[in-house]
Amino acid sequence: MNAAPSLDHLTPTLERGIAALGLHAAALTAPLMQYLTLLHKWNGTYNLTAVRDPAEMIPKHLLDSLSILPYLQSGALADLGTGPGLPGIPVALARPDIQVTLVESNGKKARFMREAIRTLKLDNARVAESRIEAVDEPGAYTQITARALATLSEILAFGGHLLGPEGRLLAMKARTTEAEAGELPAGWVLEAVHVLQVPDLAAERELVVVRRG
Repeated sequence: MNAAPSLDHLTPTLERGIAALGLHAAALTAPLMQYLTLLHKWNGTYNLTAVRDPAEMIPKHLLDSLSILPYLQSGALADLGTGPGLPGIPVALARPDIQVTLVESNGKKARFMREAIRTLKLDNARVAESRIEAVDEPGAYTQITARALATLSEILAFGGHLLGPEGRLLAMKARTTEAEAGELPAGWVLEAVHVLQVPDLAAERELVVVRRG
């Protein structure tokens, strides 16, 4: 891989976005810039994300991931179909009290995440290179996240077994339809829909919370 150009000029933009979310910009800006630089570098070779412009990655990937932090609990979290680590790696950086398992079957994306974890010295994140339904850790998680992965019912079919009795699915979506919520499998109920305010992102973003009924 060729050396990526410096992204230092984007630091103020990221810093402002983190502060707008009410988070500690002084602590988070540097490690998130490290992650952004690594993602941009690897993306040129391995096509980890369709977003090519690192300036666009800030609102669409980093700030979007951080916007769910108020709704997360301490404990174990499985990020399903995480791709290059979204939202899981930003969450792990911001919340050391959460143990994040990054579930991804794509080998290139899994290799990238292992490198990111090593570079960022993330002790509270690990990669599970596996299909979601093949992760053999039933009931091990207090929460699972999924970002634009599938319908609610499909996410639960793949990964519902990972949740403990009081566990919750937190699905990041552009919009939740009544039809999708009405098709939840038996035993699951819609708990809440939170509108997410992502700095510098005009698109509609919601966090859908589902629990066992």
